[in-house]
Amino acid sequence: MSGFSHWWTAVQGIAVRQSSSFFKNPALVLPSLLFPMLFFAAFAGGLSDLNRIPGFNYAPGYTTFQYVFVLFQSSMFGGIFIGFAVARDFENGFARRLMIATPRRSAIMCGYGLAALVRSAVTIIFVTIVALVAGINVLGSPGQIVLLFVLALTSNILGSLWALGIAFRFQTLSVTPLMQIPFFILLFLAPVYVPIELLSGWIRHVADVNPVTFLLEGGRALMAGTTGPIVTAWLVVLIGGIVLGIWSLTGLRAAEKR
Repeated sequence: MSGFSHWWTAVQGIAVRQSSSFFKNPALVLPSLLFPMLFFAAFAGGLSDLNRIPGFNYAPGYTTFQYVFVLFQSSMFGGIFIGFAVARDFENGFARRLMIATPRRSAIMCGYGLAALVRSAVTIIFVTIVALVAGINVLGSPGQIVLLFVLALTSNILGSLWALGIAFRFQTLSVTPLMQIPFFILLFLAPVYVPIELLSGWIRHVADVNPVTFLLEGGRALMAGTTGPIVTAWLVVLIGGIVLGIWSLTGLRAAEKR
């Protein structure tokens, strides 16, 4: 077998193991599906009257506006939660054995990342089905909707790279809040409840430079079939992927030294 074949076999093996253990455990599967639904019900249902305020001009409506947020939120945290699995594997000794058995250690990072993508894809399908039943309006073309899902999945990669960097460095479940809290802050300092044009004060200034803002605004533009900061959203993904990729790889190197 070639070097790439060995590497890909290791990636597949890690991804299959993680995916299998995840989908066989209802205690892991149900929260990953139910929490996005709680957000969707609370925001799209409980705050639906915000659709009537002056200046709210999002054509597909408030339910669709919140669907895009829930889509990105669930995808990002699907990536972050893979960091929990890595930290757990370090605590029980499996990850250390895995590093000994895998000469090309980048396969470890990619295998866990692939498992996170699989989880996220299942969550996206579930959330989208529920949202369609709830009556979201899809004004974008089929190509734009495909781009929306791809953009959401890339946000999963960003979450994975951040959490993996933490897990590789600390190797304990006690630091899981460090994986989650920065992304919670970024998410809720973006235009979650109303379009960015309706924000004011300090939160508007923060939202203007928040990278998550560009992801949400780009996703909402794709759902509405309009032009928006879509190019900027992809630049955020590209730059974020490079920075967080370096963060994760240096964390993997730190784990090797330990």
